[in-house]
Amino acid sequence: MSSPIFGQLETSLADYLTNITYRAQFGDEQAAALVARLELPRVVDALKAVLDEHTPDAHGRCPSCRTRRFGRAPAPCRAYLTAHLCLVVTEDETPEETTAPMRRQVAYGS
Repeated sequence: MSSPIFGQLETSLADYLTNITYRAQFGDEQAAALVARLELPRVVDALKAVLDEHTPDAHGRCPSCRTRRFGRAPAPCRAYLTAHLCLVVTEDETPEETTAPMRRQVAYGS
């Protein structure tokens, strides 16, 4: 069971992501443009901050992920893999076929 504080953080983040996703997909042109200009850079900065904490060290290991019995798991860690799968690889493509980032539909806060 998660703590009440984590639950509040999780809920507010899920609500925020749901809100900007809805405005981008179903809002008028002005609403979509505002999401692109104001919210998208914030989301990108947040993702970069998370990934910065998972940048591999000189041995190719993530300094933030849980250690294994005999050391840390080799990079790419789950944070990088998840970001890559959500942003770059679509369900219909293999990684070799991907030439440009593609967007998948994701439900937030279900």
